Amino acid sequence: MLKKEIIWREILEDFFQNKKRNFQQIKLAKKLGFSLSTIFNALKVPRESRAIKVTGKNFILENPEKLLYIWATFRNLKRDIIYETFVGESVQKIEALLPPEAILGGYSAYLRIFNEAPADYDKVYVYCLEKDLPAFKKRFPYSRRSPNLIIIRADKFLDKYGKITPISQTFVDIWNFPEWYAHDFYKGFCEKLQELI
Repeated sequence: MLKKEIIWREILEDFFQNKKRNFQQIKLAKKLGFSLSTIFNALKVPRESRAIKVTGKNFILENPEKLLYIWATFRNLKRDIIYETFVGESVQKIEALLPPEAILGGYSAYLRIFNEAPADYDKVYVYCLEKDLPAFKKRFPYSRRSPNLIIIRADKFLDKYGKITPISQTFVDIWNFPEWYAHDFYKGFCEKLQELI
């Protein structure tokens, strides 16, 4: 993911977890180890679309849903896929066999966040750091068949949210998934968002 996406996720997760709407650019820069100019540039599009309102060195998250959709349309998921393979097991078995470094994403994360799934799914999306990829390849050797295990490159901040992707990233990824049942998950997410926002 690009730095601006990491920044957007940090803002959105502070909102979803803590209902925080007021931010200071300098504090966000220190927290993530990014320059103030990187923070400023990341806020440009959300500011222009009025998802956020900048007041000097501070800013207010005015429309979390709009920021979610900005990120969703900006996200280039294909760029971050680092390994795909077919595993001849059910999704539940694949999830159980994952190495401890795995961070569940997509449909698997949705199921764990909301304790339900709006549709059955047959693909497992997982994040991992590139240094941990050999453990996945060893456990799940490459197959030419249509992949049902997709490994996505994790950024260095992702694991602070736990062993599943956070709400905002789960939404953004599902928005970008190609499977027909992604639409059912998206609709389910829209209903949940009304309770969360």
